Amino acid sequence: MKTNIKTALFLLIAITGSWVSISSTTLSTSSETMDTLVSNDDTSFPTLYKTIDVNGLDIFYREAGRKDAPTIVLLHGYPTSSHMFRNLIKDLSSDFHLIAPDYPGFGRSEQPPMADFDYTFDSMAEVVNGLLEKLNIDSYSLYVMDYGAPVGYRIFAKHPERVNSFIVQNGNAYEEGLDKFWDGLRNYWANNTPEVRKSLEGFHKIDGLKWQYLHGVQDSTKVSPDNWHVDLQHLTRPENNEIQLALFYDYRTNVPLYPTWQKLFRKHQPPMLIVWGENDNIFPPVGAYPYKRDLKNIEFHLLDTGHFALEEKGDEIANYITHFMKKNKVK
Repeated sequence: MKTNIKTALFLLIAITGSWVSISSTTLSTSSETMDTLVSNDDTSFPTLYKTIDVNGLDIFYREAGRKDAPTIVLLHGYPTSSHMFRNLIKDLSSDFHLIAPDYPGFGRSEQPPMADFDYTFDSMAEVVNGLLEKLNIDSYSLYVMDYGAPVGYRIFAKHPERVNSFIVQNGNAYEEGLDKFWDGLRNYWANNTPEVRKSLEGFHKIDGLKWQYLHGVQDSTKVSPDNWHVDLQHLTRPENNEIQLALFYDYRTNVPLYPTWQKLFRKHQPPMLIVWGENDNIFPPVGAYPYKRDLKNIEFHLLDTGHFALEEKGDEIANYITHFMKKNKVK
């Protein structure tokens, strides 16, 4: 339907030499959505695949769009990589400059041995911040999802003046969001034993990966099975199992930082867009609502899908982002 609308508009322009008036009822879409659809068709920007040295590590990242456009830094979750943003980057590249890195040990970034690198959220944030500084990017919005939230909020705490806005997809900053699913991890934080660690390894095995992608979705045929097979390429590297368990354990360090991040929200009041998969069992929507307590300029959307909301609701999220960024005149 969208393609037919755009085709009709362009034919009318070619014939008449000017825009014609068409009722919004006939188009069945908002003016903001139509502006987005037309502008995204004007210019096509390819996704570039790059690797750069950051603190002695080869860090892979995807980049698209004009460098003079507003920058959005896309921070992926567990157990995936920048691959999760592949379609969103394409959808947004006409209007924004997109940067999506892989963390060390994820995707196509280098996986240094655990003896040489501290696999913690502090380290991940330091690497991402180092990447942005090396690219001379000092003004940006942060899209945070899952692990991307504690990474992004650490960057925000270090450089709040650089962060223009947040887009939050299933990423916690409040204890309300650590629901029943987290009981097993809380046990791990209290009892770091081989037996407990072994019980958590299933999350990054094939069945655990498929569950994370498919639980809560409305139509599983919209979720490409390439996702979990791409993830397995880094998850099955030697020592990666131990790396993932180390990050599971280090997640406990995020919780004491929640009050600090909330205080920063209240002080700096960055505009925030919530696009949250409401059927997510890992980060349920109870973790989304508390953001409203601390932020005055917040746009809030619960989407009828699961943990990896972009797989099923990517077009919808892209339109929300474009409207949100333009409405708030985010640079």
